[in-house]
Amino acid sequence: MTAVPLLEIRNLTVEFATRRGTVQAVKSIDIGVAKGETVAIVGESGSGKSVTSYAVVRILDRAGRVAEGSISFSGVDLVAADETQMRDLRGREISMIFQNPRAALNPIRKVGRQIEDVLLQHVQATRATAKDRAIEALSKVKIARPEERYDAYPFELSGGMCQRVVIALALACQPQLLIADEPTTGLDVTTQKAVMDLIVELTRERGMSTILITHDLGLAAAYCDKVVVMEKGKVVDTALASEIFRNPRHPYTRRLMQATPRLGTSLADLLPDAPQTVPAEARTAVAEPKTVAKPGPLMQVENLVKEYPRAAGGSIFARLLGKGPGEPPAPFRAVDGISFSIARGETLGLVGESGCGKSTTSMMVTRLIDPSGGRIIFDDTDIGAIPAKQFAASPHRRRIQMVFQDPTDSLNPRFTAERAIADPIMRMGAFKGRDALRARCEDLARLVGLPVELIDRFPHQLSGGQKARVGIARAIALDPDLVILDEPTAALDVSVQAVVLNLLDELKGRLGMSYLFVSHDLNVVRLLCDRVIVMKTGSIVEEGTAEEVLGDPKAQYTRELLTAIPHPPL
Repeated sequence: MTAVPLLEIRNLTVEFATRRGTVQAVKSIDIGVAKGETVAIVGESGSGKSVTSYAVVRILDRAGRVAEGSISFSGVDLVAADETQMRDLRGREISMIFQNPRAALNPIRKVGRQIEDVLLQHVQATRATAKDRAIEALSKVKIARPEERYDAYPFELSGGMCQRVVIALALACQPQLLIADEPTTGLDVTTQKAVMDLIVELTRERGMSTILITHDLGLAAAYCDKVVVMEKGKVVDTALASEIFRNPRHPYTRRLMQATPRLGTSLADLLPDAPQTVPAEARTAVAEPKTVAKPGPLMQVENLVKEYPRAAGGSIFARLLGKGPGEPPAPFRAVDGISFSIARGETLGLVGESGCGKSTTSMMVTRLIDPSGGRIIFDDTDIGAIPAKQFAASPHRRRIQMVFQDPTDSLNPRFTAERAIADPIMRMGAFKGRDALRARCEDLARLVGLPVELIDRFPHQLSGGQKARVGIARAIALDPDLVILDEPTAALDVSVQAVVLNLLDELKGRLGMSYLFVSHDLNVVRLLCDRVIVMKTGSIVEEGTAEEVLGDPKAQYTRELLTAIPHPPL
């Protein structure tokens, strides 16, 4: 006898009214979630997986509506339910963990008070007991010193800590169904594992059902009972997690599997049907690859230190309450005397957990912030001695460029793609005249595989992968010698990530550049990097070739990072 699903979605179609007409984001899908079951909805951006979850909790924007089908939750018709019923169900019976924990929290309200709000809204506590219940909720998500964290604001907590607070909010009323929408995007592997272990532990302890929305097939394989694969608004594959990854039936599922970095794969394996990432017509943009003739490292970092002063008397709020400044505490040392070098034509990986100092290091190397000590020798010049505010006028500025983590936030929303690519050329380049500048931007667009007809579009009119290509084109516009890549694929789907990684690798060879690749994704680092540095709490704990460090690590911390990586079955 088949168990009745807790959640049953039948023939669901969701439409959005746009300027160009009606768009179907979800097309006649069927999904069932049994009591106590964990179901993954997997797919790339635009596949409809998040829209499906929004339809379940009825938080579609005004342009969206359920056009056809039914959504039944524990016998309640959610499509027909009025807003009063839905307000009662949201949080109490169905809870949601959103992708960006900081955006989900009120920035000017203490996290403990936000948990109290949920408890009081659904009559799960009285005003007399709400604080104790909120502290208990923080304790259950394994936040250290929950009594102190109760009075913390979101900006005073790390990303992983904010995610735990969001989980505490979602589980405070002990709902029957938890929907987790990309709950680990942007988190390092150990924090990701801790968050997912916590979600699974708490939901199983309470007999809850869970929907995990993700583009990470490793997470789906490691934590879910069943996997639903969506493509362009349709469900194309559904099976047990163990079956779908060992024997994927649909071509789209197989493509996702192929594009996911795993042990034993190479960059070429990710794109078996695309041996050349840069189109043939784009190769005219670079007449001849650079020759690496000069001996010695391109960059050498010696005893690099970065310290930040700590405010006396605790936080600004403590001082406003008149608690007194007290003795000035010792400064916080984000980077603690590290040394490394980058050879010409080399890709050096810089890995570690959030807060280890890798982003601070990359900002100093790029000369966006000043070091507190040590030297940064670039091509025999100590560029660390040049103040960051003056470095923009230095001849070395054009030789060191950066590709930022979020391709959306790093682009000016008022600039077209052409204007974004042209910006560094206009500031520091030698091109004169509108026609020459346009021709150079078109050449760069071709070089990074961006269709030329798209360069007149604004960022909101481009996909994530297209915006990533604009960011890369902008970074290489001045023909730099060193490019710092700060998590350049963290926000991308696996298939887009595969294309971008192959593109970066080919561009490095054609343009003779060196890369400093900052990432928490060790599988990606394994594919792209020649050597790897592992950082922990501001110090280097291990370094060597990628094969040595990631294949046979000597440091316990490196082994812990590798163990935390979720893998789809081989």
